[in-house]
Amino acid sequence: MSGKALIAYFSATGTTADVARGMADVTGADLFEIRPEAPYSEADLDWTNKKSRSSVEMGDESCRPPMAGTMDVSGYDTILLGFPVWWYVEPRIVDTFLDSCDLSGKTVVPFATSGGSGIEKCQSHLERLYPQASWGKGRLVNSGGAEWAKDVLGE
Repeated sequence: MSGKALIAYFSATGTTADVARGMADVTGADLFEIRPEAPYSEADLDWTNKKSRSSVEMGDESCRPPMAGTMDVSGYDTILLGFPVWWYVEPRIVDTFLDSCDLSGKTVVPFATSGGSGIEKCQSHLERLYPQASWGKGRLVNSGGAEWAKDVLGE
């Protein structure tokens, strides 16, 4: 892929952040952390509690948690989009970020970290919600993310 690249990521526990930073170090791509206005606590992330913040957010596809900060993606051709897999799809805060972006003419390639879920449902969900982007084939990158990013960006 050609042009300027951005690695935008959400990380609840630091796992996805580590992968994204490694990708940026190797590729020289710019880095943007998608941060919620109110950080997630351990109790917020308790997926076994149906009343936890993450459970409530993920139970409502229209939920868009507010972000802390914004990012102008107009100067980028390619966005590598990273997140942990929650309930088989991207966390709603990632949708908040994507809703704030003009994705027309952008290539977006998702990458995810997960203890057991794949990225296939994330990919199809994102493509359905954001058809204006050109979607590259995503990958689960619990390891080997930096080399994958180099390949995707043609470095």
